[in-house]
Amino acid sequence: MTPILIIVIALALIFDFLNGLHDSSNIVATMISSRAFRPQTALGVTAVAHFLGPFLFGVAVAKTIGDEVVIADSITIEVIIAALMGGILWNLVTWFYGIPSSSSHALVGGIVGAVGIGAGFEALRIKGLEKILIALFTAPIIGFILGFFVTRFIFFLARGASPRINNFFKRSQIVTAVALAFSHGTNDAQKTMGIITLGLVINGYITRFEVPTWVIAASAGAIALGTAFGGWKLIKTIGGKFYKIRPVHSFAAQMTSAIVIMGASLVGGPVSTTQVVSSAIMGVGSSERLSKVRWGVAGDIITAWLITIPATALLAAGVYWLITNTQALQALK
Repeated sequence: MTPILIIVIALALIFDFLNGLHDSSNIVATMISSRAFRPQTALGVTAVAHFLGPFLFGVAVAKTIGDEVVIADSITIEVIIAALMGGILWNLVTWFYGIPSSSSHALVGGIVGAVGIGAGFEALRIKGLEKILIALFTAPIIGFILGFFVTRFIFFLARGASPRINNFFKRSQIVTAVALAFSHGTNDAQKTMGIITLGLVINGYITRFEVPTWVIAASAGAIALGTAFGGWKLIKTIGGKFYKIRPVHSFAAQMTSAIVIMGASLVGGPVSTTQVVSSAIMGVGSSERLSKVRWGVAGDIITAWLITIPATALLAAGVYWLITNTQALQALK
């Protein structure tokens, strides 16, 4: 294993850690805002579920990211480094300002930008890229619609119930929150697995795309560690700025998000947890009345989603230019 390959693995795990830090808000924000769990308890439970998820539900998403988006023989290890750096820089900026942008979009943008400048866009597999973009952009729509109807159905079942039913929704969130954490760990940790495995193939460390067990463990551990630290600025944005979240809203949003993300994971579709959870929360709120949701906040988040891919593509392209003109890095190959 060459020094430059070790750098790739380290950067991928840093990205994975930041992904967990960034996206922990999506998993725990509603249960914290609804006062179902204490913050540290919520983060601890979800961190454990994040680690176990990839071992329980396979690596279909890793194959999509690492084997179906780029032609491995056409790119270099520097392209992978640039793609990861673009995503890392964007995650740091959006985390600092408390903007719940998509780590998945950041990684895709980084890949497109780095491959485009480093190998040419002909090195991209269009069908694989289409698969990713379709998953990324349809999942939030499905999350909104499903959240709307799931909440309506819950209200129908709970009609005439006393206020004590809130205790049921509070206690039941341990199930929905763990399910959501499993789905997030399964989907998002696999993106890092795919990048590391792609780096191993490009470097000749392995001869075909097959995710080693140690890569699964390292990626799952990194995202779980990031989740345990929690992104408190983002938790505040997701959990309180859309509308006042009650236990029923949290329960419905978590159930909806878990269904969408796990479904996508099982068919190899990488999705943005940030997008799915945010859209599910908006769908849940809209089921009561459209005016309940603070659409101005939603607009700010949607703007961040739209600019993430082009912004990270430009960042990755700039990083590629820098590293290919840095003699010190070339000496590590």
